[in-house]
Amino acid sequence: MHSSLLWFVALYLLISVGIGLYAATRVHTAKDFAVAGRHLPLPVVTATVFATWFGAEAVFGVSATFVKEGLHGVVADPFGASLCLIIAGLIFGTKLYKLNVLTLGDYFRLRYNRTVEVLATICICTAYLGWVAAQIKALGLVFSVLTSGAMSEETGMILGTLIVLTYTTFGGMLSVAILDFVQMGLIMGGMIYIANIVGDSTGGFAPVIEHARQAGKFEFLPPPDLREWLAFIGFGLTMMLGSIPQQDVFQRITSAKTAKIAIWGSILGGTIYFCFTFVPMFIAYAATLIDPVGLGALIQTDHQRVLPLLVLEHTPLLAQVVFFGAVLAAIMSCSSATLLAPSVAFSENILRGLFPRMTDHRFLWMMRVTIVCFAMIVLAFALNSASTIFGMVENAYKVTLAGAFVPLIMGIYWQRATTQGALAAIFGGVLSWLLVEFMVGAESLVPPQMVGLVVSFAGMFAGSLLPQWVGRPTHMFDPHAELHHQAAAHTHHVGSE
Repeated sequence: MHSSLLWFVALYLLISVGIGLYAATRVHTAKDFAVAGRHLPLPVVTATVFATWFGAEAVFGVSATFVKEGLHGVVADPFGASLCLIIAGLIFGTKLYKLNVLTLGDYFRLRYNRTVEVLATICICTAYLGWVAAQIKALGLVFSVLTSGAMSEETGMILGTLIVLTYTTFGGMLSVAILDFVQMGLIMGGMIYIANIVGDSTGGFAPVIEHARQAGKFEFLPPPDLREWLAFIGFGLTMMLGSIPQQDVFQRITSAKTAKIAIWGSILGGTIYFCFTFVPMFIAYAATLIDPVGLGALIQTDHQRVLPLLVLEHTPLLAQVVFFGAVLAAIMSCSSATLLAPSVAFSENILRGLFPRMTDHRFLWMMRVTIVCFAMIVLAFALNSASTIFGMVENAYKVTLAGAFVPLIMGIYWQRATTQGALAAIFGGVLSWLLVEFMVGAESLVPPQMVGLVVSFAGMFAGSLLPQWVGRPTHMFDPHAELHHQAAAHTHHVGSE
């Protein structure tokens, strides 16, 4: 291990924290903190949308899964994930941007009522536990590899959490957006550079691609078996639809200066993400050709270490500096945003309702305290979880698919959706998913989260069309006209504080 590499990495981390803390000096209100004041230009929105997903799972998880299972194994990410960013941008940019709300929970309150707001927010925040833990676990892995095991993965997780927590707590979305913009260039340039280095070691790109083709790694569709097809569809839809009702996606898209920028930023960010995720896949597969005995065997035992060990053992110092700088940039961008999002949602949609007379300044500090508390919970989960990085991410969005997707999408596109229908969708979807998950599990023909999605739709239709016992029948008025009126009043109230 070159001590020079450690010094370069330490310098990079200090610069990143410095940029984040500098951005924090421009955060004066809760709106600045939560959505960067809604004045981000197209390049920054594109970068921050791209960085939403390009983190630990894209670099370590997706690439290793591709080597083991081929394109069939990565239907959730990047296929489902990139489509999620594009679909979410079209929905949020055309329907929710003009409401000028801080969180998705605000929409649930305005469209339905306070109870739906709290329940949906709990679903959203719960989903982030596994997602953020995956990023923390990856930081621990990187620090452990960088120090040749002198620093344990557990110690690396603690150090990584403290670094990300520092600039996220003070700078919020503004720090995240600026760092994403700076780091996107480093991520893309670094990965392409490493791909070229690795390609030279294998005799070019063509031999790697041809070897993967002959090994059947480009077979995307599953074999003609009902269980295989349902699992395949379930994995894809969980990431594609379950990720739409997520605060980090909403936050990044609605931080745009205009609705048009929000839409195009999400389309460009999602498209770039889809294309660029194939770069670490190529690098990981090439690793098995460069060192089939060492790295090839590692795929079966500890596949998350393949990429970092390839770079450390088979590339020059400059390539190592570029790679680990790019990897840390990707993971830190992703982890900061996914740490910020649930904390903002919990503060705005659960805690704020308990303290309605809170000033904007106090609310800003409440969000910061919530971030610290959530970070400690995530760290404890990461330290005690045996799941892989890819597994954590893949399972994270089952709860939002079953509990939050239907109330969101039906509230936007179906005027007759009611509060009673939303409550039936949330309770029915989550309870049926948990019931099948824990009582049937892997033996279920239909993936448990898909059962929850179907029951959630059924609950929404039944609850909205049957006689109303909860809330008001929203089909008696124009929901979006009402939302505009309430959102304007909400914005005026926040500004007057």
